[in-house]
Amino acid sequence: SNNLFWKLNEISEPPFACFAKFNKHFVMSASPERYIKKDGLKIISQPIKGTAKRGATEEEDLLLKENLASNKKEQSENVMIVDLVRNDLSKTATKASVQVEELFGIYTFKQVHQMISTVVSEVSADQNPVDIIKSTFPMGSMTGAPKLSAMKIIEEVEQSKRGLYSGAIGYFTPDNDFDFNVVIRTILYNQEHKYASFSVGSAITINANATDEYNECLLKAQAMQKVLQQC
Repeated sequence: SNNLFWKLNEISEPPFACFAKFNKHFVMSASPERYIKKDGLKIISQPIKGTAKRGATEEEDLLLKENLASNKKEQSENVMIVDLVRNDLSKTATKASVQVEELFGIYTFKQVHQMISTVVSEVSADQNPVDIIKSTFPMGSMTGAPKLSAMKIIEEVEQSKRGLYSGAIGYFTPDNDFDFNVVIRTILYNQEHKYASFSVGSAITINANATDEYNECLLKAQAMQKVLQQC
């Protein structure tokens, strides 16, 4: 499992990777997404909505990146989740402190280009840090909007429970700061049943094209498939 984790991260080099073992259950995560961070009184959430493949040449790569940056469908998905995150952060924020620090930022990873927005807020010194997580979980990038009705639809239409997928793994510091990822691009392994699995998904809007969405899922699955085939 440890070897598999390092291979997965070599392929992806993600910023929010983690390896966790809970008795006989292993988590090997190559997550590129931050769910939420607390740094002093500042809260930072960075939802990802919008994915494009890397190009075979420098020119193709740049073109794919530019196409993602100007893609209206991806922007509409992204801004919908940004609004949801703004609403979630406002529950614990000091008055008028919720800001969109960056909208539609394009970031390049070894496997993909991603559209990432950054939403921030300030909290008061007496704000319970656990309540910040409770009032924002589950993250909007993994539910869609409006959150509660989207979750009801997910419960009805998805054939298997998500389990840890689309949850979060992170840490607290002694100063009540924290940083949590979104559990995506993650292989789960049940040692008792010798069973490995991973989940992928893409956002559905009225403008979604089924073939494009399926191809996006295959793109997100690439690194995990590659690693499992090597082992």
